[in-house]
Amino acid sequence: MANHKSSEKRIRSTETKRVKNRYQAKTVRNAVKLVRAETVKEEIAKSLPPVISNIDKLAKRNVIHKNKAANLKSKLMKKANTLAKAETK
Repeated sequence: MANHKSSEKRIRSTETKRVKNRYQAKTVRNAVKLVRAETVKEEIAKSLPPVISNIDKLAKRNVIHKNKAANLKSKLMKKANTLAKAETK
């Protein structure tokens, strides 16, 4: 176990940060799932910007890797664009 006050504090703060990061990452994963399940162009256009913003925030804070964030955003935009093309035909 920890022998120093500073290491005890580090253990406490690390656990707090870990819980917060897990909560935020899980929230974004659920939001991404909901966006992927959308089938109407207007609905996906309305729900996509906040999800992309949250993905960017997680990448900025190093909760998720920047390339993972880029891949998620790319796949979501691809889905939105194909949905838009399908409805215009």
